[in-house]
Amino acid sequence: MIAFVKGKVEEKVAGAVVVDVSGVGYEIAISNVDYDSLSVDQEVKFYTYHHVREQSEELYGFSSLAAKRLFELLITVQGVGPKAGLAIMSLGDPETVRNAVANADSKYIGTAPGVGKKTAERVVIDLSDRVGAPKIYAQPSASVDAQGGADDALDALIALGYSLQDASNALKDVPVELPVEDRVKRALKNQ
Repeated sequence: MIAFVKGKVEEKVAGAVVVDVSGVGYEIAISNVDYDSLSVDQEVKFYTYHHVREQSEELYGFSSLAAKRLFELLITVQGVGPKAGLAIMSLGDPETVRNAVANADSKYIGTAPGVGKKTAERVVIDLSDRVGAPKIYAQPSASVDAQGGADDALDALIALGYSLQDASNALKDVPVELPVEDRVKRALKNQ
């Protein structure tokens, strides 16, 4: 199992990047959100999901551990494979997608390419109680935290072994304006 890939972006190809890791190029399929934020020669670290099929092996990469965990939850839903899961993750940043699932917004999930109405409804039915309560719920373009990016405190709690739902619940009453370290400390004290 390949847990993460860290290196320099050598190429950007449709929906994927090639990351040079000490002279070996790994092609990693990534979400549109991550794809748009990258440039060639940029140093990156992707948490990876290694999908093995009978005739191929594919790597799916995520810029945060929380995004990878959400993706892993998405592909547990019947009818959602890695490509559909990545299409859902491409709708917005991971917190926006998680909020949509937590709020049973199947219409938003259904806007992902290749995800129909029934599959979107199945996603929200199966996962709305497993992704945790949303901190906020706004339009997909709204900023999620004070820095406007991934929630590093959420990633830190997941790295400590918390599930996505438990980490979300631990952080729900902690102000987002605090530094990451303080948010993590407060979340740990709340448990």
